[in-house]
Amino acid sequence: MEKTIKRAIFPGTFDPFTVGHQSLIERALHLVDEIIIAIGINQNKNNYFSLEQRVASISHLYKDEPRVKIQAYESLTVDFAQQVEAHFILRGIRSINDFEYEKNIADVNRKLTGIDTFILFTEPDYTYISSSIVRELLSFGKDVSGFVPNEFQLY
Repeated sequence: MEKTIKRAIFPGTFDPFTVGHQSLIERALHLVDEIIIAIGINQNKNNYFSLEQRVASISHLYKDEPRVKIQAYESLTVDFAQQVEAHFILRGIRSINDFEYEKNIADVNRKLTGIDTFILFTEPDYTYISSSIVRELLSFGKDVSGFVPNEFQLY
């Protein structure tokens, strides 16, 4: 009998300053066979990094991990999850306050599509600055290199 590959998607806009995601991916790889890092493309949102820059930075992090794929998408997360035949959606949260919201979204997704969600907490080491704060500093032309873990530098 052929083994079914358990695939999860990890959706987000993903820029090099998004902290904590590498820890989540590493832990999630113990739960599933393959993870697709799904880079959301929103034409109406001002991204400070191009799709190519984000893909290059993320690809560098996982160059030795064949179970991690990177793919851009423009649809709803659940539509993309169905398109790539994902069994799970992986979500990361920084605090218990985010849990109820994510749980409600997970319940809706499960009812609409049958796709379950893994909700993992980011580790405390990665909570010292959020990517939204870094983006705001960048918009004012500030140097943010001191706030960013080395593994998230652009390559």
